[in-house]
Amino acid sequence: FFGYSPAEAEILDPQQRLFLECAWHALENAGQATGDGEGGRTTAVYASAGMNGYLANLHGNASIRRSVTPYEVFTANDKDFLATRAAFKLDLRGPAVTVQTACSSSLAAVHMAVQALLAGECDRALAGGAALSRQDGYRALAGGILSPTGRCRAFDAQADGTVAGNGVGVVVLKRLEDALADGDEIAAVILGSAVNNDGGGKAGFTAPDVAAQAAVIAAAQAAAGVASTSISCIEAHGTGTALGDPVEIAALARAFGGAPREAPCALGSVKTGIGHLDVAAGVAGLIKTALMLRHRTLVPTLHFQRLNPRIE
Repeated sequence: FFGYSPAEAEILDPQQRLFLECAWHALENAGQATGDGEGGRTTAVYASAGMNGYLANLHGNASIRRSVTPYEVFTANDKDFLATRAAFKLDLRGPAVTVQTACSSSLAAVHMAVQALLAGECDRALAGGAALSRQDGYRALAGGILSPTGRCRAFDAQADGTVAGNGVGVVVLKRLEDALADGDEIAAVILGSAVNNDGGGKAGFTAPDVAAQAAVIAAAQAAAGVASTSISCIEAHGTGTALGDPVEIAALARAFGGAPREAPCALGSVKTGIGHLDVAAGVAGLIKTALMLRHRTLVPTLHFQRLNPRIE
């Protein structure tokens, strides 16, 4: 369909192949044509890929190693070529940038796409991520991030870790005035977004930080121009770990403040249903939230029975 030869398909990282397939579907679903053509509107690609486990299979296959050059294997498997390959196959002329910030990658990609649209660097953008790996089980260690019971129980008293999942997610973004002028079906509107980093003021490299998380949530609300009391649902990271959940809720509580609310604010995490999608986790949560808005339905979070006692 995309003009791959059998040899190309054999050595290509499946994450890159499936990201391209989902990018096509995203444009099709949005009623958008592929290809920018000369002198017309431009489309950007901001994309993320997980760790490439497929490359090890290629190194272990002597017949493949004899049939292709190391350079061909490099361009078919390195993350750097994820966004540019999609732009090449779909004939897109805007910026094509691979974004890698670990678990936040696809949301960082969405933020960068929004900024590019606002700056006039492109007229539409594809943003998302692909995380695919062989699921051969895992070794759960006490106090580690992976659940020994095989369930992600976000915010629950029995939360004991997360579970890895496979997934690809891509969204099509346009400036609101352009989408309205073009008569597009609009799934949701991003009012604002923000990005920051924890710096060195946390317990360890992989540990979360309350102050930094609260700051970026407040910055996103300020960019969106919305009051925290008007927000009725939060799609959380929802790690499902004894440490991560209380930190995330403490950061949210600090950012939202103590202003009285007329209605409660719902809290959920898509991880409990599909596992932790690594670089695609953020865009999965964004898609879930957009679908809840479209259907005016709050989707339950699975495996929750009793609130983690460390969460106020």
